[in-house]
Amino acid sequence: MRALAKHRMLRISCQQASRLLSQRQDEPLPLGKRLRLRLHLAYCDACTNVSRQFEALRLALQRWKGRD
Repeated sequence: MRALAKHRMLRISCQQASRLLSQRQDEPLPLGKRLRLRLHLAYCDACTNVSRQFEALRLALQRWKGRD
């Protein structure tokens, strides 16, 4: 029962994951938030796609900035 309770404490909603994905673009996440986000991304395809989109945008901006 304790393992299940701990697992529930680690779970976050898609809305929370979205906020963390956005926050992660600006600053490194603390370990606990990183772990919760990774757990969420392990089972949520929609948020995994959003994460990939954020990464693609980040890389495109880096390439665009490098053109100067």
